Amino acid sequence: MGNSAVSARELAAATPATRDRYVDLLRVASLGVVVLGHWLMAAVTTDGSVGNLLAVVPELQAVTWALQVMPVFFFVGGFAHALAHRSRPRYAAFLRARLQRLLRPTMVFVGVWGAVALVVQLLGAGDGGLTGVALRLVTQPLWFIGIYLAMVAFTPPLLKLHERWGWGAFAALAGGAVAVDVLRFAGDVPFVEFLNFAFVWLAVHQLGFLRADGMIRRPAVLAAGGLLGAGLLVALGPYPLSMVGMPGEKVSNMAPPTLALLAHGLWLVGAVELLRGPGARFAARAGVWHKVVAANGIAMTAFLWHLTAMLGVYGALLALDVTLPAPATGAWWAQLPLRIAAAAVLTALLVAAFRRFERPAPAAPATGDGGPVAAVGITLALFGVLGLSMVGFGGLLEGRSATLIAVEVTAPAAVAMALAGWLLVERAGRVRRVRVH
Repeated sequence: MGNSAVSARELAAATPATRDRYVDLLRVASLGVVVLGHWLMAAVTTDGSVGNLLAVVPELQAVTWALQVMPVFFFVGGFAHALAHRSRPRYAAFLRARLQRLLRPTMVFVGVWGAVALVVQLLGAGDGGLTGVALRLVTQPLWFIGIYLAMVAFTPPLLKLHERWGWGAFAALAGGAVAVDVLRFAGDVPFVEFLNFAFVWLAVHQLGFLRADGMIRRPAVLAAGGLLGAGLLVALGPYPLSMVGMPGEKVSNMAPPTLALLAHGLWLVGAVELLRGPGARFAARAGVWHKVVAANGIAMTAFLWHLTAMLGVYGALLALDVTLPAPATGAWWAQLPLRIAAAAVLTALLVAAFRRFERPAPAAPATGDGGPVAAVGITLALFGVLGLSMVGFGGLLEGRSATLIAVEVTAPAAVAMALAGWLLVERAGRVRRVRVH
């Protein structure tokens, strides 16, 4: 830990004055809010089932309009990807640079949990209680990794569209989201809703390009328009109040994303841009910036393992025969700070064990070629990670599957695709070393 702290301090001290530190602060803060939100929403009962607090107390669903901050992370991603691609215009080099700190810790997470799932199910303890829930639940946040992979993959062509059309490129993506929801809800066209995984999230990502070129000049209009639009869509349309997925709901704003979620993203982006001045001054403080740098160095590892930590805490409580109060009761709320503190401690221990996989590896020589191989690699990784987020590790030996778009995928197949995709991206465009005898 000491060497990591020194490294973070040195990085913080070496940060150029031109760096937009507010963007880094937003990246860390948005992931932190997501982690805290997951810990808050978990409603685990004594029988080991895991529910959602927002379903127990529907009035709390309005809070998701402030706590559903994934759009902020994707917006920041667009900003970072625009700068990164302009400094590394070749496709293979750009992908490797952007994905190394994403896919390496992800594949380690998948490998560890895959081995655990195999052992658990060989021992015949894979389907019941909290263990069975954990095998299905821990991979769900991987959907975020999959969407982020798509954003990286589409950055070069969408950045070109942005450079030519500016706000027009964003409008085209937003228009696609409108058309999809019209076809979905008014035309009852089957499967069309899945296109909004691309249109909605890529539109939010496109806002990051606009920020990179200083083109978001009226954030108050963006925030007010987004908030008003989301409010009207929820009040008058077929959209639910919650901006996160709810168990058993017929329509979700998240899966697939809806026009209401895009409007929600607009208001959040406008809001954080309105706070840009004070946020930048706050991030510029030496002590704050050092913490931001340190947190950015472990953010993906913490995100990957935070549900494991939460389920570990609940598993320990059940193993010790600690009575779990009914969700949303006074006793449940009183116990909540202790459960969150325990989950934070266990997450810190997991981060200490796995953080080294998030550190960038030394750059290898590259030829500058390898674009097609990299494209195939990121496509395989994208579908593998998304497939695993849907099917989980439950029923690993029984061949349990889930439908990814129109294809049935099993956990072993998803892991194989993700692994093959990662290796292809890593190898694309690399110089082969020739041995001299």
